[in-house]
Amino acid sequence: MSTSRHPVALRLEQQVGSATKLLATVMVLPLIDGIFPALVVAGVLGSATGVVETGILIFGGSATAAVILAEMDGTRREMVASVLLIGAVIIPVAAVEAALAPTLQELLNLPVFERFAGLVILTIAAKTASSEIGEYLPSPGVIIGLGLVASFEPSGFALRTSTEYVVNGTAAAAVGVAFALSIALLSPHLRGRVDIDRFRFGSAVALGVLALPILLGPFDLMQTEAPVALAVLAVTTLFAYDPNSEGEEGAAGGDEAPDDDAPDGRVDGADESDADPADADEESEEAPSEPPLDAPPEGPSPIVDDDVAVLANGGESRDADDDGADPFTDDDSRAPWL
Repeated sequence: MSTSRHPVALRLEQQVGSATKLLATVMVLPLIDGIFPALVVAGVLGSATGVVETGILIFGGSATAAVILAEMDGTRREMVASVLLIGAVIIPVAAVEAALAPTLQELLNLPVFERFAGLVILTIAAKTASSEIGEYLPSPGVIIGLGLVASFEPSGFALRTSTEYVVNGTAAAAVGVAFALSIALLSPHLRGRVDIDRFRFGSAVALGVLALPILLGPFDLMQTEAPVALAVLAVTTLFAYDPNSEGEEGAAGGDEAPDDDAPDGRVDGADESDADPADADEESEEAPSEPPLDAPPEGPSPIVDDDVAVLANGGESRDADDDGADPFTDDDSRAPWL
């Protein structure tokens, strides 16, 4: 993805077009590659905690949040309509797959298949955390196929169903759709405030915690009903959310606000050439200019300069307001150089 660089969504973005198709692919993928039926058969949805964890981490998760926050455009109503349209497909398909889980259980060795189901979740967690590691791991469909082959024990085919599985499977899909709806409704507030990459890594850790009880079942370790994966996801959400950062709403309001610190209503960094040209002319007149090279020096002039001035004026005397008598009148018997 262009914003979050989520490895799962980035790989799917190259295959599908619009953001709605990308979101549909991300949410339907657990039903296609067999992850959801494997979890149903493994008994992960046997409790209310397992239903919520499966719905949020498998159908929802970081990939769903990344697509909604980073790729989907439009108003809240448009995004909610897209999520509801996708949910109208996911929930019935999940109910059908959960209904067929008892039939699949009759053909498999459940203790062996459960280990492969745990490996599937652990593989998805590794692929979510790092795309480089995911390149060296097999796809979830391949692992599930190997698990079916390794645990296949036909003891007679009989079509069976269970209301409990149908209810739990439908509830898990509904929880995933509700998670996507909450992200879509809060998207104007969450954009710019949620670090998607940090949330992605925390979701990978939560998936790993969800897989550990399945993998460690034969050793009787971590067999608890406590929602450990949900607790990890809650802590991840807390660390990924930054309330002090400027979100989409703050950025939209900040663009229109004028700068109060600028004097006289002008924007900081305005060009000085916008000043009044009359002020510039006054400054240029007040600024002293250097005299030309042939101009006489300032200050009191020597006597020779006075002689030159008298000769230049045709022999006329200086102004009457000059102090003292003119030493160069006709009755002065002294020579100019004395």
